[in-house]
Amino acid sequence: MKAIIPVAGIGSRLRPHTHTQPKSLVPVAGTPILGHIIDRLVAAGIQDFVFIVGYLGEKIERYVRRCYPKLRTEFVVQEPREGIGHALWLARDKFQHEQEPVLIQLGDTIVDMDLRQIINQPGTVLAVKEVKTPSAFGVVETGAGGRVTKAVEKPRIPKSNYALVGLYRIDNPAWLASALERIIEEDRRTQHEFYLTDALMVMIEQGAEMTTWVVDSWFDCGRKDTLLEANARLLNRPENLEPTEEYSFPNTVIIPPVSIARDCHIANSIIGPNVAIGERTIIQDSILRNSIIGSYSELRSAVMHDCIVGSDASFRGLNHSLNIGDNTEIDYTVTGS
Repeated sequence: MKAIIPVAGIGSRLRPHTHTQPKSLVPVAGTPILGHIIDRLVAAGIQDFVFIVGYLGEKIERYVRRCYPKLRTEFVVQEPREGIGHALWLARDKFQHEQEPVLIQLGDTIVDMDLRQIINQPGTVLAVKEVKTPSAFGVVETGAGGRVTKAVEKPRIPKSNYALVGLYRIDNPAWLASALERIIEEDRRTQHEFYLTDALMVMIEQGAEMTTWVVDSWFDCGRKDTLLEANARLLNRPENLEPTEEYSFPNTVIIPPVSIARDCHIANSIIGPNVAIGERTIIQDSILRNSIIGSYSELRSAVMHDCIVGSDASFRGLNHSLNIGDNTEIDYTVTGS
């Protein structure tokens, strides 16, 4: 089976972190988002990959070739970027002649599961999850026997709470390529973009049978809050909760789960829980929890929670020496207008 991974997006909701790197290379729980995706696909037995790149695509290609040199990889450039449906249409020659099903996974989505459960299902399977705000996603409606009867991108009045999570097992790649061709020819757009959801609806209208697979753990890593949630959830896997003796830093308390990369220098600090720190970062006199800290950064006298700090960043907080008498109150809180 071949995996198709669109990773061309600009990642505007994760600015400023995506000014200098693609969204799919933003780290979560010590590994880039794309690394989590590839690792799960490889664990499921997939060795053939097509990456659809665009914004800072050369960085994605370098990362894949450096970290996964044994995989069979192809890269397609999407320019201009007009949505996921457009991206897949540009890459159609890489999969439309496949005799086997293909797996499509969006490059900013981590589905924390054994993907063989979906790969081994018959027919076309769409991974879904029940959400509270379905109008923000592509959603599906199902009928008798669980068969998908409708797929709608960002409906104004949703008739289903089951959102597409960005993972699709396509049983007939040629049929999908034909449906993508049709939405491009008819200029069928949703909010000015071509969506895969609309191509799936074309297939359904033509009689394609599709079923759903409800997933438990799905992380849409396109925003700060969901990225931090993914970081915490992935760090809280059972294997990460075991006491760690490998971390030995002077006058420092480590509260699992954490991920600390190699060659970090940490002193006089409290780290954790739910903190991921990139390699060769310096942290002194600081308290960190529920945060992601990039590589080659430096934090001194920092008290941080629910923060994302990029690579090569520097932060120095306040460090006071005080002599405070009885009945004294000092408030350093800064309030805005």
